[in-house]
Amino acid sequence: MAGRRRVVVLVVAAALLVAVASAGASGKSARFELLRLAPAASLADLARMDRERMAFISSRGRRRAAETASAFAMPLSSGAYTGTGQYFVRFRVGTPAQPFLLVADTGSDLTWVKCHRAAAAASASPRNASSLPAPVPASPRRTFRPDKSRTWAPIPCSSATCRESLPFSLAACATPANPCAYDYRYKDGSAARGTVGVDSATIALSGRAARKAKLRGVVLGCTTSYNGQGFLASDGVLSLGYSNISFASRAASRFGGRFSYCLVDHLAPRNATSYLTFGPNPAFSSRRPSEGTASCKPAPAPTPAPAGAPGARQTPLVLDQRTRPFYAVTVKGVSVAGELLKIPRAVWDVEQGGGAILDSGTSLTVLAKPAYRAVVAALSKRLAGLPRVTMDPFDYCYNWTSPSGSDVAAPLPMLAVHFAGSARLEPPAKSYVIDAAPGVKCIGLQEGPWPGLSVIGNILQQEHLWEYDLKNRRLRFKRSRCMH
Repeated sequence: MAGRRRVVVLVVAAALLVAVASAGASGKSARFELLRLAPAASLADLARMDRERMAFISSRGRRRAAETASAFAMPLSSGAYTGTGQYFVRFRVGTPAQPFLLVADTGSDLTWVKCHRAAAAASASPRNASSLPAPVPASPRRTFRPDKSRTWAPIPCSSATCRESLPFSLAACATPANPCAYDYRYKDGSAARGTVGVDSATIALSGRAARKAKLRGVVLGCTTSYNGQGFLASDGVLSLGYSNISFASRAASRFGGRFSYCLVDHLAPRNATSYLTFGPNPAFSSRRPSEGTASCKPAPAPTPAPAGAPGARQTPLVLDQRTRPFYAVTVKGVSVAGELLKIPRAVWDVEQGGGAILDSGTSLTVLAKPAYRAVVAALSKRLAGLPRVTMDPFDYCYNWTSPSGSDVAAPLPMLAVHFAGSARLEPPAKSYVIDAAPGVKCIGLQEGPWPGLSVIGNILQQEHLWEYDLKNRRLRFKRSRCMH
């Protein structure tokens, strides 16, 4: 059958050349006579060819739908059941897809997974090298197998991408043909080491029908050794930071220029699931009910409402090179029980060595020394009637148990963080006076150095829906139970 079609095509092509030449000379249009030079196909052959063509058209349609879908979501849950203060996201990478549980981290620009393959030899020292604890080999319990993925492509060590676009890559190559090696350092002293490449992530598109698609070109670290207690319970890190190579940047550029997440109570069980969403989130639609009942699960054809959604508040998202890959916000002040505290403006000013960032990878909120002193003084003043107890790493802890054994019904003062644009974050009291042990509550804040950044951690962010609108440089947030 293929030979017959080629005969017809050749005859038509020859007729086309003759007719075009003739039409060009006379200035008139050309007509073609279609000739069948092969016996007619049977109905069975025609039906088979039609099925093949429809399969091709359908596959093209599925690819186009994947390219134009408005959103996709990834399940997100608290890692409290593992004894960590992180939030985990389910992530599938490679072809065929391999499943992993990664830390959702807005302070990272490298997505990496624990990897089975041996590390590439690299004789160069990492940039800004310093002594590190002995690395732990990647656990074989659940590791990425690049050799099992048809879409894995290592980044060459000699490439411009390795040398110029990856600030965490090693300074030199053992040989140009080696894969690009990295030594990724975190602020808490932990690190991940391995080689980096690109692969495809499998995503679940929003809509009534369950559809999956591939997000190609994801920069992925193949970590063969690491150190840090925070990585023992997870398979790696999903980078949500502000960076050209982060997963957030790659996914948001394809899905509306924004992403959002809702953090359940940090002590919630592992089956309490919310979502990390890329694209418009229907919870910010003006058709949604009042604040406190927002869902984080994407729905069909969501309609974004940047500022008018009930209960939603917004403030400029500060994408500053000096705080990259973190997302910064402009804080105007902090109040306790409605009273604005006396905190030097410089504490919130990046130009003067201060500033504030949101970080889903940090559990406790860290305030630069002048802010910390003012906030804990105001809170502890209103908790002075409770017995003090000692419990590391907190400075202010209280016995919350009455002589009868029940919890003390002590009123807690409201804390509010005031952002630029008249937006206020008013977290539930359990987000800043936290349960530290049975019958013990502590002021869940940490003192940071001054000068230095203040960090709004994931416990203060819990039970809120947060949307990072990278395209319009806006941070939107609202109270939510974060349950689908």
